[in-house]
Amino acid sequence: MTAVGIVGPGRAGVGFGLALSRAGHQVVLHGRRPKHLPIPLELTWGEAPPWLPSVDVVLLAVPDDTVRDVAAAVAETGAVTAQHTVLHVSGVLDHLVLDPLAPTGAALGSLHPFQTLADPLDAPQRLDGATAAVEGMPEAVEVATTLARSVGLRPITISREHKVVYHAAAVFASNHLVVLAGMAEELLQDAGLSQAQAREAIGSLMAGALENVRRGGPAPALTGPVVRGDLETVRKHLAALPEEAVRVYRSMALAALRLAELRPERRQAIEAELSTNN
Repeated sequence: MTAVGIVGPGRAGVGFGLALSRAGHQVVLHGRRPKHLPIPLELTWGEAPPWLPSVDVVLLAVPDDTVRDVAAAVAETGAVTAQHTVLHVSGVLDHLVLDPLAPTGAALGSLHPFQTLADPLDAPQRLDGATAAVEGMPEAVEVATTLARSVGLRPITISREHKVVYHAAAVFASNHLVVLAGMAEELLQDAGLSQAQAREAIGSLMAGALENVRRGGPAPALTGPVVRGDLETVRKHLAALPEEAVRVYRSMALAALRLAELRPERRQAIEAELSTNN
């Protein structure tokens, strides 16, 4: 069992806290003000976490822009020592953002789940089987790897130089997917479906597409007019869509061409159609 103190009782902090607690770790959180947390999590609040001397790992689950400031505030308490491991959960930042804590001798690193934690109560199930990126000083990577595995995550070690690209990939796979679902929902409603009908249709279609990606990878999973080389359908789509959707459609379809296996002349014709600003 590891004693883990989490700074930041937001979705990531609470989600990680629940997963770690259910894995048998001792967990306490800290925030600026009182807040209700799901059982069995406990919260302290105020300027500085009072539990710093009694935990093994400090997990900073705070917004990216505040990680360095929070690390500096924790360092100023004088309660962090070389016996501690301090990790943050940012996907884009590396362990150097924790530099204010370097004089303490603590092992510094990061642990980021390649998973969406929109609902903290679902986090233990969401994290189980998901990938996690661990990065930092060797001692921190070791601790982060052990914590990750204890909640069912599958840790991979990533260099700090690659974290930004890694995180951008996560944005493509999650955030952009959600945005596309939102656009598809609006278009289906424009086509006469109710919101409930649109969401049911989109959820089923996207689930099928993602399952195909899981089974065979993106290229074999690609369907639709681009992979078929159906130029006339592409033209009809571009003519029917509103301006904002046309811009997204062009970008996504051009990206789809990279996955599609088409005869050169058909590829060139579709690329030319997508690249014009008619």
